[in-house]
Amino acid sequence: MAHEHGALAVRANERHLRPLFITFALVATVMLVEILGGILTNSLALLSDAGHMGTDAIGLGMALAAIVAASRVGAGSRHTFGLYRVEILAALLNAVLLFGVAAYVLVEGARRFQEPPDVLAAPMLAVAALGLTVNVIGWRLLREGAGQSLNVEGAFLEVIADLIGSIGVIVAAVISLTTGWRYADPIFGMGIGIFIVPRAWRLAQKALRVLVQAAPPDLDMSGMRTELRAIPGVVDVHDVHVWTLTSEMEVASMHLRTSEDVDPHRVLDEARDILRDRYRIAHATLQVEPETHDDCFASW
Repeated sequence: MAHEHGALAVRANERHLRPLFITFALVATVMLVEILGGILTNSLALLSDAGHMGTDAIGLGMALAAIVAASRVGAGSRHTFGLYRVEILAALLNAVLLFGVAAYVLVEGARRFQEPPDVLAAPMLAVAALGLTVNVIGWRLLREGAGQSLNVEGAFLEVIADLIGSIGVIVAAVISLTTGWRYADPIFGMGIGIFIVPRAWRLAQKALRVLVQAAPPDLDMSGMRTELRAIPGVVDVHDVHVWTLTSEMEVASMHLRTSEDVDPHRVLDEARDILRDRYRIAHATLQVEPETHDDCFASW
């Protein structure tokens, strides 16, 4: 069952390859345009959006690498759980990069706010409009996959943040173009930096929760134990461990103590049905043991 479920997870991830690759190519291209445009126009808002797009491109590249790596683990590999955690590590590194971009933008924005420079608003507006167009395309490409993969969700959130950032740059460019107000660029640049922080924090929290093997936040552990104890013949449930291996793949292990005259096959089947149908845990390692067998009893 572990092999079958792993194969299903790989195939599910492989469906995201094409939209991820297209989005990666578009974002990387526009990032280079925005870096050049930010330098030429002297726009912090444009440079901050380029920096955000840079981490977006890196995140998309890591997402692609994670999917490819997970799909190439053979049956004889020492990675007995596959390389699914590469996806989570990629999401965590992505969050760290986002924090770095936000810190740079906020520090540079504070410096520029003291003496705001002149910016070339017209080319700044043109480049920001291009960035907005690419982010809308990326949003449409990744929207479906974001609900199925934490890695794709991370890239999707960055695309959304980039989209909003591009809107901010456009507004700053319009203000600068129509009023000549030099504070618009550093203000909106710092605004983009502030906007990045909570999204990076949420992505990091999700990734860390998986890496420390915490139970899924929406899982009712108490209710699950109660339902398993209610199986006829089960007298105790212990050594219960539930964790997330990767996006949409919860796993569990536990011991079920039963009465001496109980058929262990029936108990095993009923317990697996409960975990799969009620708690979306398709891969579970269950040890059924008689109540007179105390050697394995432990409390974690």
